Amino acid sequence: MTAENLALSPELLEAVRRISGTEHLLVALDFDGTLSPIVDRAEDARPLPRSAAALAELAELPRTTTALISGRALDSLRLVASPPAKTLLIGSHGAEVWLGEGSLGLELDEDQRKKLAAVREVLAEIVNIAPGTVLEDKPAGVVLHTRMADDDVAEDAVEAATRVLSEHPGVYLKTGKRVLETSVVHASKGEAVEFLRQATGATAILFAGDDVTDEDALGRLMDNDVGIKVGLDFIQAQYRVEAPVHVAELLEALLRERRRVTSPA
Repeated sequence: MTAENLALSPELLEAVRRISGTEHLLVALDFDGTLSPIVDRAEDARPLPRSAAALAELAELPRTTTALISGRALDSLRLVASPPAKTLLIGSHGAEVWLGEGSLGLELDEDQRKKLAAVREVLAEIVNIAPGTVLEDKPAGVVLHTRMADDDVAEDAVEAATRVLSEHPGVYLKTGKRVLETSVVHASKGEAVEFLRQATGATAILFAGDDVTDEDALGRLMDNDVGIKVGLDFIQAQYRVEAPVHVAELLEALLRERRRVTSPA
């Protein structure tokens, strides 16, 4: 093992070598906490330079598709991630999909728009009395961010929002790291992974993510796929790395192996 791979286990490196030989590889990644370190202000997030460079090179390789699967709205994801032109984008936990020019945007019907307005009203009332909490609007939902709030305030805010919104039919809730996600469209990263597998014709998928919502995607992977959990908790993923800096090492290792496999003899 070389010094640059000390953070990656021998088992993970072997899995990278194995999956690099697949006919059509899909590299699907979460953004916040995976390509980018977690930050207090969502708009300040940026991918680590090494990860961004490796992703850009992977996107140009033959028989290789790259994708970002994020809870962010697509506009926000594009702004902070500056993804390679060929990288497919899934936003709002799967509610928004961009597969290239001509992709249609998300359109809510009248009933969904009314539900969304009601959700925002509930969350706005909570934010008004919970210091340090803020709202983020998305095309199909509203996010309650509690990262800058005191722990007890954050807990009370999420509990109150969950209690009230659980009584609203057609409103879907997801909890993450110091966030409560709401949506009037049912979607998950697991469904996004399965959709991308079919849309791209991928014969194997490498997926990495750090948050609770990424468990949906990790749980949909098949035997020949590779799932990586970023962080100290270890649930459904086969493998683990500790932090986004190690994701950079992972992508660089994958790039070396995939380039070797796809380069003309």
